[in-house]
Order: sequence, then structure tokens, then C-alpha cells
Amino acid sequence: GKHSLMTGDLTAPLFCVDTNHEGMLSPTRCIKVSSFGSLSHFTKENKPPEATERCLDCPVEGSCPYSASKIYLDRVKQGAVGWPVSVVCPSSIPDIESVTEALRTGPYGRCVYQCDNDVCSNQVVNMEFEGGVTAAFSMVAFTEEICNRKTTIHGSKGELCWNGGSQVQVFDFLSQRTTQHNAESKVPGNFSLVGHGGADYHLIDSFISAVACGDPSLIRSGPEETLSSHRLVFEAERARRESRVVFCGAEED
Repeated sequence: GKHSLMTGDLTAPLFCVDTNHEGMLSPTRCIKVSSFGSLSHFTKENKPPEATERCLDCPVEGSCPYSASKIYLDRVKQGAVGWPVSVVCPSSIPDIESVTEALRTGPYGRCVYQCDNDVCSNQVVNMEFEGGVTAAFSMVAFTEEICNRKTTIHGSKGELCWNGGSQVQVFDFLSQRTTQHNAESKVPGNFSLVGHGGADYHLIDSFISAVACGDPSLIRSGPEETLSSHRLVFEAERARRESRVVFCGAEED
């Protein structure tokens, strides 16, 4: 969400998850990366003149699309206590009283224009893998859907599109037809790890199954992939800050 992105601690984990996703789509190693982006809008210079440091006390909160009251408190009033409300008060059950207190005293109740967060509100990352495969990653704060991922894979015989749900579309260049595939994640309804499209649940489920069966091959994304994706994130940030192409793993870097 926009408010969590600017006032919380979500961006680095999100970026690592998504670069791991990009890496899993290519069986080869990323060799070059470039990146561009900035904190373009959520700055003190763009803060409304009458806005205060906290949303609960702000006289212009009603006309602000990034109001913490709207994003968190209104959801609780409607009975929603999962993400993103759950991150506001992780040590207690989210309700009107606990969320209100968290917004009054905690980091998620601060004005997005008044924070000291330097997270990019828009960023693109371009990657080249061994063998010539390229990938383009874009993260932006200004979207209708909250924290939704969309993926398009362009192949020599077709195009695959996934918009974050359970449906995957495959367009065949030869037949000029589109086929719908169901990719339901099948996460138990009473399970709390439903984040990242159900990937959190399957990550833990794969680990437990691998330990129980003594079969490491059941872990599709393990420590090596995690380390690789985290290194790629740091290399992308270096590329953005230094305005250059970074050669991944090069000794001079």
C-alpha cells in the first residue's frame, strides 16, 4: 500500500521477493543490472499547507487519498483485520481501539509527506541473464490495486500473462488463440500465511515437507536463491544511486 510503503518497513522485503520471482523465471544467472527511480511525490515540499504530522489530527485528512485513517481504520470498521491492517499493531488483535492507538503513536499514523523515509515511489530495474534473456521490473506506489503483482513473459511461440490472481493466460502466436489456465494456490482457509498470493504458505509447506521426507528437491527456492535475489537487490540499488550498469559478481564491484 502507498502509506505502508512510505511510513513502514515493507519495501526491501517486497523488492527481494519480486527479484526472486524474476530470477525463478530464468534458469540462468543475472549478469547485468540497471535501475532508475526516485522519491518523486511523498516529500515535504508536496505536503498540503494545512496538513499536520499525523493523520488522526489532520484537518485535510478527508481530502487526502493517502490518509492512514482511510487505509487502516476504515478497514477495521468494515471487519477487515488482515493485511495491511495486521502490520499496524502486530502485538495485539486489530480492532478499532488498538488500531487507533497505533495510528496515534506509531509510525503508520504519520503523514506520508512528513516522513524521513527515502524509499522510491517509482522504480524500474532492468536485468540481463546469461544467454541473453532480459527482464524488466517496475514498482510504483500509484496503483488502484494494493501490492498486486502482474507478470508478462514473452516467448518465441507465445505470450503468458498473469495478473496476480488464479488465472494464467497463454496466447499462441501460431493459432492466434488465448487459453486460460487455472493456477489456484489452494491455501487452507484458516491459515494465516496467505501473503504474496499464497506463496508464504507454500514456502513453509515445502520446507516442512522436505524435512519430513528427507528430500531437499522439494524446496524450489532455498538459501542460495534467497541470497542471490538479495544480492541482486543491492546491486540494483547501487546501479540506481550511481547511474550506471552494474555487472553482477564482478570483482571491481
